[in-house]
Amino acid sequence: MIQILALKNFKSIKKHRFPLRNLNVMLGLNGMGKSTFIQSLLLLNQSDNLSRGDLRLNGQYVELGKGSDAFYQYSKEDEMIFDITFSDKINKHFEFVYHKEMDYLKTKKEVQLDSSFFQESLFRNNFKYISASRIDPKVIHDKSYTSVVNYHNVGEHGQYTAHFLHVFGNNDITFTNLKHEKSDTLLLIEQVNRWMGEISTGVKFNTTEIPNSDNILLDMQFEQPNLGFTGRFRPTNVGFGISYALPVVTTLLAAQPDELIIIENPESYIHPRGQAELGKLIAKTAMNDVQIIIETHSDHILNGIRVAVKERDISDDRLMMFYFERKIEPKEQYSKITNIEVDSNGELSSYPKNLLDEWSNQLVKLV
Repeated sequence: MIQILALKNFKSIKKHRFPLRNLNVMLGLNGMGKSTFIQSLLLLNQSDNLSRGDLRLNGQYVELGKGSDAFYQYSKEDEMIFDITFSDKINKHFEFVYHKEMDYLKTKKEVQLDSSFFQESLFRNNFKYISASRIDPKVIHDKSYTSVVNYHNVGEHGQYTAHFLHVFGNNDITFTNLKHEKSDTLLLIEQVNRWMGEISTGVKFNTTEIPNSDNILLDMQFEQPNLGFTGRFRPTNVGFGISYALPVVTTLLAAQPDELIIIENPESYIHPRGQAELGKLIAKTAMNDVQIIIETHSDHILNGIRVAVKERDISDDRLMMFYFERKIEPKEQYSKITNIEVDSNGELSSYPKNLLDEWSNQLVKLV
């Protein structure tokens, strides 16, 4: 698990030290630097020549461009620093030299990286990333033996979720505290149906393999009291919320020990009540041997997590929040980041302006 990540001169982050825990929530208005923090980890993950001191700016997860796009533009120094410490006390300090035109940056001095460093979750199959850009509703889904079977992964866009459920749906989930209160089995597909039912009542997912092809069909039904289930509906006839939430819920429920899960905007297209329940599931997952980093704009996700703390679904010492805002000074501007603790009652150690007051702001206008 990542214990500390310190960044200097990376994009909008002038300098900040992030003490990370099991659940880490990135908050703030658009364009404040939340994605920049996540990109720092994605860059490390996709840099296959990191052992030679190369930070790859364009790869599987991130396309930053050139050195000038990655470097804090107001800096008077020539190095960008990533300092990462893991819970087993492994610490590595990278000083990448600024070069305006290069699509990768090299370290100023050699950093010794042995096999133990690359055994951390950030660099193994334990790493899971779900982008804010997820696949739209569709009927026919791709299969990927490598991603699903070998890496136990739904894909960064959720594109292999149907295949994942087809392969692992009848397996028990690993963490029993994620069992939904209305279910009587630990089967993954049952848990997915129940938790997705908090987003769209009574939903049930079905997968069908298309013979002699690399595709899986996905459809859904809805429970009718006293009548069983409806006929099967195409995802394209139901809407975006279910399709956008499905890879997030599946990844959380299928979590394994020592995983690092990064999710951007888990709340996309979801009704507020469903967002709050999703916040609860995120918190319950982080109560296990899992590290989760989420970027969210949702008060409902945040409050769902806070309620989970108060209801003891997650202990407060496993949670850290970071609020990003823009600091504007006469000769520079950068991300100002506030580290926020949460106590056992779900109360925050700090309430920066604009964190949770928009509901009140709009309500005042209506009164």
